[in-house]
Amino acid sequence: MEVLRQLFERHFGQPATSVSPVQGGLGGSGRLIVRLSSAQHSAIGILNSVREENLAFLSFTRHFLKHGLAVPQIYAEAATGTAYLEEDLGDTTLYQYLTAHRRGPELAPQVLEAYRRVVEELPRFQVEAARGIDYSLCYPRAAFDAQSIHWDLNYFKYYFLKLAGAEFHEQALEEDFARLTSRLLSAGQECFLYRDFQSRNVMLREGRPYFLDYQGGRRGAPHYDIASLLFDAKADLPPTVRDELLGQYLEALARHMKVDRGRFLADYPAWVLVRILQALGAYGYRGYYERKAHFLQSVPYALRNLRWLWENSTLAAGLPALAKACAQLTSDAKIAELSGAATTAAAGDTPQTVPAQADDPLTVIVTSFSYHHGPVADESGHGGGYTFDARGLPNPGREARFQSLTGRDAEVAVYLEQHVTVAEFLQHALALVDISVAEYRRRGFQRLMVSYGCTGGQHRSVYLAEQTARQLRERGVRVELQHREQERWPR
Repeated sequence: MEVLRQLFERHFGQPATSVSPVQGGLGGSGRLIVRLSSAQHSAIGILNSVREENLAFLSFTRHFLKHGLAVPQIYAEAATGTAYLEEDLGDTTLYQYLTAHRRGPELAPQVLEAYRRVVEELPRFQVEAARGIDYSLCYPRAAFDAQSIHWDLNYFKYYFLKLAGAEFHEQALEEDFARLTSRLLSAGQECFLYRDFQSRNVMLREGRPYFLDYQGGRRGAPHYDIASLLFDAKADLPPTVRDELLGQYLEALARHMKVDRGRFLADYPAWVLVRILQALGAYGYRGYYERKAHFLQSVPYALRNLRWLWENSTLAAGLPALAKACAQLTSDAKIAELSGAATTAAAGDTPQTVPAQADDPLTVIVTSFSYHHGPVADESGHGGGYTFDARGLPNPGREARFQSLTGRDAEVAVYLEQHVTVAEFLQHALALVDISVAEYRRRGFQRLMVSYGCTGGQHRSVYLAEQTARQLRERGVRVELQHREQERWPR
């Protein structure tokens, strides 16, 4: 962390007075992502031990900036190649904008307009900026070739299909994988494949989209990226919206390269399939295997997308073993089992994120506290809500390096997120809270308290309260966050 502080002070000429984790602090790839700020300046710092990945990101960023693309400015980078400082593009991702304005199954006009701007920009990355890009810097592969596809399909097989308990014939499945790979490669590899083009990697600032996390980019076909965006699991776009945006994307792509629209649409379902399978592999590895609870929240959405794809394409005829294996995953009962949900929507229904609306009476008060000063009192007279005792979790306060920090600091978040018990504790707590939130909203209740206590009210309880508030807000719940012991924290 010290290297990021040094980069900040060297670039801005003043020390960072605050360092806090961004979106939980740890990305899916294991990078540490923090916001450093002073009274006048703010920047995003990244620590990543994989130097090749950092080099790819920094090189691509400079190349994209030359083409006038909306990517972050690079402020500074460490000589070791393991850390860099980039422009702070704010806190509003396209996904957060979508959930904040959702009013049922359809997209709000302003959200649809944001998506339209994004799909208009995508061909500029894929075609315009692809000219002259140095593919030798791509990590871990220079192209989305047979090896890359093989990795993704086996990622799905070993970290989702097997962990989910699906039965399949190994040889028949591998033969289907080979057929799918051949079909995908027939589309060509003349474009820059962004690789992780999803709503969480698009920031909105003053209505303009900015783009992040293309360090895994490589040469490939254009189909993959638009499939990544339109079938982004928790974004849960309606089929009509996906069709509309796909049409607009093809019109934009045709302004940059020759497009055989009929051939593109014929190939497209196979690309949607490989993207959904790759995502499920990631959710399985990060969620079921590494026990990171927030990845599991995307599983039911991805499985419903997978079911929709099999039902609305001709893929099953050419991939019978894969279709049979996937069919075991996409029943409502299996989706409920894998997602940990008690019930699921009826077949064909799609769960939606319910936003906090003007007529939504519920506010969840999330509080951290110290047991030295007693539990949180309910001043409303309604009897409180949940109080979770975090004293059984690993305690950062016992280590000298954390004693001047709090659960808001990135270093503490990283320490806690390395312990499976912390993720499990938070997952179970949120599962209970979700039950009450749904029922309280249905019955028109106005107030629910969720309190986390630890020994000093400085590390564990603060971290858990921050994470709970963030995840509830992402689900459209109105939240008030309070840290009762804040005045007692070291300054």
